[in-house]
Amino acid sequence: MATYLTAPPAAAAATAASCHAFSGSGRSSRPTQHAVTCQASRRSASLHLGLAAATAVLLRQPDAARAADDGEPANNGWWLTEFPLPVPKILNKEINNPETGTRSFLKNGIFMADIGPSFAAHAYRLRSNAFDLLALEDLLGKDASNYVNKYLRLKSTFMYYDFDKLITAADDKGPYVDLANRLFDSFEALQQAVTAKDDPKISDRYAETKVILQELMAKMA
Repeated sequence: MATYLTAPPAAAAATAASCHAFSGSGRSSRPTQHAVTCQASRRSASLHLGLAAATAVLLRQPDAARAADDGEPANNGWWLTEFPLPVPKILNKEINNPETGTRSFLKNGIFMADIGPSFAAHAYRLRSNAFDLLALEDLLGKDASNYVNKYLRLKSTFMYYDFDKLITAADDKGPYVDLANRLFDSFEALQQAVTAKDDPKISDRYAETKVILQELMAKMA
């Protein structure tokens, strides 16, 4: 069937003539009828698929309205419709750098799975990311500064937002705010050294960061 749909006119004519010669004149029109039926079926399927998608979006509109009332980013119930994509906001501003009001390592445009407000869930992800950053030591001083910088920013961004959620859920917030600030200060110092590709300074800054990462893993165990 695909041959008749895609073959050039000359090939189609030759095929029809061959069918006429060997099978009789009454059968030469069957391929064309088959092709038309196939095209109509495809159009019908595409139309039904489009109608189903439109219906699904319309049915999701109440959810989108509720999201708008809750102050969530604009969406149609399935995906975000606000561009550029909104940057998540934190509740605990005290984990920011007091001089800049933010953190230099933060990276936009990455996907973070929503694991809810649970203290235990965010503690687990913080511990997992700390473990990954401890493994970064093997790449230091091996002409991998660009990779180290990208990986450091990715993991530290995850930890920044996880710390905010964890502090919000914690009963005693003070120790976690202190730990987060010491860790993020070390991340910023390490990032500066990595960006400058200063190997001795990278080693020194990472040694300081490593101690705090180990402390975090023990605290979140």
